[in-house]
Amino acid sequence: MIMPVRSFADLMPLLPELVVILGAFALLMLDLFLDERRRFITHAAAIAVLAVATALIAFGVGGHGSVLNGMFVRDTAADVMKIAIGVVGILSMVYTWSYLRERGLYKGEVAVLMLFATAGMMLLVSAGSLVMVYLGLEMLALCSYALVAIDRDSPVASEAAIKYFVLGALASGLLLYGMSLVYGATGSLDLTQIAAVVKTSPSSLMLVTGVIFMVAGIAFKFGAAPFHMWLPDVYSGAPTAITIFIGAAPSLASFGMAYRLLEVAAGPLDDRWRILLAVIAALSLAIGNLSAMVQTSLKRLLAYSTVSHVGFLFLGLAGGGAQGFSAAMFYSINYAVTTAAAFGAIVVLSSRGFEADQIDDYKGLNARNPWLAGLILCVMASLAGVPPFLGFWAKLAVLRAALQGDMLWLALVGVVFAVVGAFYYLRVIKAMYFDEPDGQMPVVREDRPLRIVFGVNALALLALGFAWNPIMVWCQRAFAG
Repeated sequence: MIMPVRSFADLMPLLPELVVILGAFALLMLDLFLDERRRFITHAAAIAVLAVATALIAFGVGGHGSVLNGMFVRDTAADVMKIAIGVVGILSMVYTWSYLRERGLYKGEVAVLMLFATAGMMLLVSAGSLVMVYLGLEMLALCSYALVAIDRDSPVASEAAIKYFVLGALASGLLLYGMSLVYGATGSLDLTQIAAVVKTSPSSLMLVTGVIFMVAGIAFKFGAAPFHMWLPDVYSGAPTAITIFIGAAPSLASFGMAYRLLEVAAGPLDDRWRILLAVIAALSLAIGNLSAMVQTSLKRLLAYSTVSHVGFLFLGLAGGGAQGFSAAMFYSINYAVTTAAAFGAIVVLSSRGFEADQIDDYKGLNARNPWLAGLILCVMASLAGVPPFLGFWAKLAVLRAALQGDMLWLALVGVVFAVVGAFYYLRVIKAMYFDEPDGQMPVVREDRPLRIVFGVNALALLALGFAWNPIMVWCQRAFAG
């Protein structure tokens, strides 16, 4: 039974989420009174709403605690993930504006859908109950389906949205079935109460089956192999600016969901779900890297690269314990920021009628724009895990977590495929610096604000590579208690 809220003070831990949701409703009404020329007001206001919510979390406004009878929990782990989600969400919104406007695709609903999706992510990482997990997940998923289909005249985008919806519904069904089995075995929806029951009867067949289905649902939402079939088509079919949003921030929300369901609820069964995650990690590393090697489309290359990066993230989860989860959180933050920069490079080089989504489009880029080529070099080097970029320290952290979790074989698989994965990132670097362009080179668009944001995003990967330790300490503190 949910206890009634006696005053607004009881809802203070929910304040950032309330700001985002109420802001989304306000912008939905405001957009009715704005014509096409003033639509930037909606987008700028959405960025401001997200910035305010992120600042509230960063400064600890509202404090930690649980509300709604434990269904919503705000703790240090949730705050770290929400701040990262807010920063990446703001980056995604900045990339989105000029790209969609230039193609006549921008509607007021875009900013509103992004805010509701962000609210879903924030609820998901603070879930204290199976009900809140599913509520946050579906808020995120339904908004994401609509965003992918924003270009209604594109058959490719429509096909991607349908695939995303159908396979996303299948993943939600797997997850919901697993949750129902766990509820049937434990008689509770509260994650901490579920953990208490699991500790007393870890060999229950219904409980173990439910956890297996939950692991499958989590892997599906991450895009891990062998549940990755939706990811390349959705990433390549959606408008690139939308791909940034659905590819970067939701990885943090998926990590939050995995932490709440596996560590908080099913922690006593870690000897079983850790093995499952280890197998999924190995498959993701192999399938993701080998598939990315043969791609000619940069968007599909990055999509299969995502599968391999999920494999690395799962190395940390499979390692288990505070060290494993802090390493996985560090990796998810690194991946979200790097993915925003990788697809941001495509947005910066694209223009109306030209989509810079083929590797051949980057041939000779250094000759016509050395600064932009250098920024993309930073992004590719971080994705490949080259020191001293942030991606190197993230991979090192999850490999160390796997070793500390007594999974030497998995760490060796990770090392091998880290080397294999460097090959296809080097193809992009080779095209920029050593290949001659084919035919007429497209003109690099002059969009100063967008290029400044991309420059900050890309250079942050190098700067944070030298200042990675405070972020890692931050992540470790989230799981210290």
